[in-house]
Amino acid sequence: MAAPAIQQPNVSYLLANLKADWTNKPLLQRCQELVKVIDDYPAKELHLIFPWLVESIFGSLDGVIVGWNLRFLHTRMNEYNTVMDFLDPSGPMMKLVYKLQAEDYKYEIPISYLPGPVKASIQEGVLPDCPLFHNKLQFPMSGLLTLNPFEYYMFNFASSLIVPKTYPPGQHGSCSDSAYFVLVDAYLKHFLPTEGNVPPSPFSDPRGSVAPPAPRSPSVPYVGYGVHSTSLLKRHISHQPSVNADPAAQEIWRSETLLQVFVEMWLHHYSLEMYQKLQSPQVKLALLQYRLNMSSMLCQPPAPPGSGTLHTYQEPFSPTEEHVLVVRLLVKHLHAFSNSLKQEQASSPSTHSHASPLEEFKRVVIQRFVQQKLYVFLQHCFGHWPLDASFRAVLETWLSYIQPWRYTGEKNNPQTDVQNRTVPDKWASFVQENLLMYTKLFQGFLNRAMRTDLVNAKNALMVFRVAKVFAQPNLSEMIHKGEQLFLEPEHVLHHRQPRVFLTPAHSGSFLSSRQPAGTDAVFKVKSHVYGLEGQDCQYKQMFGSELRAVVLKLIQIIAQARQTAKRISDHSAEAAANNSFLSWFSVGSSDPSYTFSGGEADDMGECVKKTHEFLDKALDYLCQIFRLNSGQLSQLMANLASTEDDGGFKQLPDCIQSENGLVLTDLGRMQIINGLRRFEIEYRGDPELQPIRSYENALLVRLLFKVSSFINDRWGDHMEALCSRQDLLGRVGRHYLTSSSAIVEQRRRSPATRQARGCPQRARLSLRGLASYRTLILLLLLYLLFALLSFGLLSSTALVLVISLVYELLLIVFADKLKAH
Repeated sequence: MAAPAIQQPNVSYLLANLKADWTNKPLLQRCQELVKVIDDYPAKELHLIFPWLVESIFGSLDGVIVGWNLRFLHTRMNEYNTVMDFLDPSGPMMKLVYKLQAEDYKYEIPISYLPGPVKASIQEGVLPDCPLFHNKLQFPMSGLLTLNPFEYYMFNFASSLIVPKTYPPGQHGSCSDSAYFVLVDAYLKHFLPTEGNVPPSPFSDPRGSVAPPAPRSPSVPYVGYGVHSTSLLKRHISHQPSVNADPAAQEIWRSETLLQVFVEMWLHHYSLEMYQKLQSPQVKLALLQYRLNMSSMLCQPPAPPGSGTLHTYQEPFSPTEEHVLVVRLLVKHLHAFSNSLKQEQASSPSTHSHASPLEEFKRVVIQRFVQQKLYVFLQHCFGHWPLDASFRAVLETWLSYIQPWRYTGEKNNPQTDVQNRTVPDKWASFVQENLLMYTKLFQGFLNRAMRTDLVNAKNALMVFRVAKVFAQPNLSEMIHKGEQLFLEPEHVLHHRQPRVFLTPAHSGSFLSSRQPAGTDAVFKVKSHVYGLEGQDCQYKQMFGSELRAVVLKLIQIIAQARQTAKRISDHSAEAAANNSFLSWFSVGSSDPSYTFSGGEADDMGECVKKTHEFLDKALDYLCQIFRLNSGQLSQLMANLASTEDDGGFKQLPDCIQSENGLVLTDLGRMQIINGLRRFEIEYRGDPELQPIRSYENALLVRLLFKVSSFINDRWGDHMEALCSRQDLLGRVGRHYLTSSSAIVEQRRRSPATRQARGCPQRARLSLRGLASYRTLILLLLLYLLFALLSFGLLSSTALVLVISLVYELLLIVFADKLKAH
């Protein structure tokens, strides 16, 4: 648990009283008392209760203490408004933070609670490039991170989203209306405003302003593992006397700190393989050499200390759906924040030097703070998320990032279809500088889509959403242009005007979007790709032949899923039509595979209708994106139709024969996943011993089994001889008696081991059909009919037997003709 850097031997009287009242008084009364304490007590006393109060609200970093359960606190609960008022950006808790910030108090957090990549880097003596960690770590390592009150508060707030906690039973999180989700939105709007400046702090230090954290001293050497570097504060604040400092410049450090904490805690997690890839000294050195060659500068990077032992990083990372939805909220607000930049500031390079710190921050916030870590985060989710409908949260986060034009604040004509809105040309630079977000993640989605059950309406909707976004007019052209810029030969670049690649030591800033004179789009695209994937990356073109073949395969799978959806729709409609009066007596279909009834059939039909609609539109959009003409699509459909025959749905999935029977191939697994083909699921044991069905009378099943067993034991040899005859009598015997040939024929429709297929089966009589409620009610109706016609019990029984015998004989005689027909 974190503790203040300055400890006192005895716990203060104030802290002891608050702890005593914490479990005895209701939340409303506790908050009211805390407001009085914050207003009345000096910072020296408040300093001692601050770590305990933060932990009591957000929970402990190890998850043992739950806190106020902000993730499970919703608007319908009584405590909701009290908590929101207390934790509001302008509320009492933030007032306490500013009060302590003005006195420059420090608090410590063990580095073991940092995200895995950051923790592993620090433990190896490699200081992260993020300014959040500058001047807060000491080498040799003490194992503690020293933070100011604002950083400490935000760190605990952000950690409460990802720290696993043991919640009381019966509590279930719902993201959009939870107190935590609403607070994240409130903090983003307050500290990253789309209009106006960040509200100033209500407290000041002796110099007249709340001092931002001191920038890293140039004399402190370190090696960072990120592609970014120093803070905006270095240029705007650190070299100016605080008495004459611009208030906006003094306050922007809170905006930057908030964003850095959110990004580091929510996005800085990924697999060991990705960590080693990003940490590779060879990749970093190759990227730096490439940049130095481009800028014609002569300097050598320092060798990273401890780089040979970075393989020690281990962090199992499985983000929750709630985590991803909060990240999406962050992405959407950052787009709105960045797009609120004044048009003249965004378009005119000459005005950059006169821009305020907040305007400068808006210009660089996406590319310099979020892009790399969000890309790695999404790539991890694409590769590790389960193949189910919950992936929709990850998908919408990705689509939100690659569509910044949706968050410009401009009011579009509601009558205009979203699909008909052309992406403005001004977004071409964003697409180029985020090329991998479009191309590499699109390839990752294709791989997921081909392994997903597209007959499911929710999965079909995700394919439709992606296809619709990428089919927006002008977007595919921008992506194609970005790929052309990346693939431009390097020897062409060397003949261009030499570039100057500035570093912070040369009055430049990695956190500034202003490029040196002569830097062009080719350099930006290549730097983006090499920075995220390494110099040796094997880039696959989105519109290349390899990916085009994958898209064609997906289109074929979509077409197969449409056919399957149509079959399911027909089957459910037929089942609904067969649902008659007899279902009241539980005498529906005796087929064990019968699954649809009444309302279920209606629901299934509605879902299949949506599936068909989504897949139809997805096909159209994919054809637009990859410029497939109707002839190519018709050929694909013809190839698909040629692989299906009249019994296509009853065909086995694609298999290969082995010594143990049939073994599924990859194509067969794909056919099963998408519902294209299936194995016939049937009872493989003794038919007489299968479980009693719901449509059977249990007493009659057991009684008739004893009767049939006695008959089979007594006359089994005679029945076998009868079934072996080839005349009409033999055909009658095979029809009424269960013979080995019938069982073998039935089992050919399903894979089985040779041992199972080789088990001999004797001809025998089965009376179990008479125990079915359907058969019993049918016999009862026939007896009632004959009774109305004045037939007695014996004569009615004789008529039933005669009618059944004549009917079965007709079936036997004409069976061969019917099969041939």
